[in-house]
Amino acid sequence: MKKFLIIFFLISACGYQPLYNTDPFKVEFNKINLSGNIKINRKVTSLLGIKETNNAIGNQISIYSSKSINETSKDAKGQPLTYRTNINITIEIKEQNKETKTKSFNESFSYNNIENKYDLSSYQKDVEDNLIEKIAEDIIIFINF
Repeated sequence: MKKFLIIFFLISACGYQPLYNTDPFKVEFNKINLSGNIKINRKVTSLLGIKETNNAIGNQISIYSSKSINETSKDAKGQPLTYRTNINITIEIKEQNKETKTKSFNESFSYNNIENKYDLSSYQKDVEDNLIEKIAEDIIIFINF
């Protein structure tokens, strides 16, 4: 009898599914509107697995993105000491016969200047990619709810 109960509890499930599954996140929309920074839009749509199909009747998504790199401090000679990269993405989802859901996602990161400009440029690209990935995780949670 105990073996039967143990096997029953192991086989039955409560229906729990994690938000971050090993399967790629895939969402289909009837229309996808992208504006702003093209690189950010491409990265977000590929991370989210957003597809444009005719099967998703009436569902539309609009993605507005922007990026800014600001000098936050300078030394006595006027050379930048630190930078801050800001990425802002606004998502607007219009579903058929339902309200429009809109939310803005903003991430920023501060870092020191690097003398070698090539290294600084590649570091800024890495920072941008990491910020986009953080925002994509937040967008997945927003779309699931």
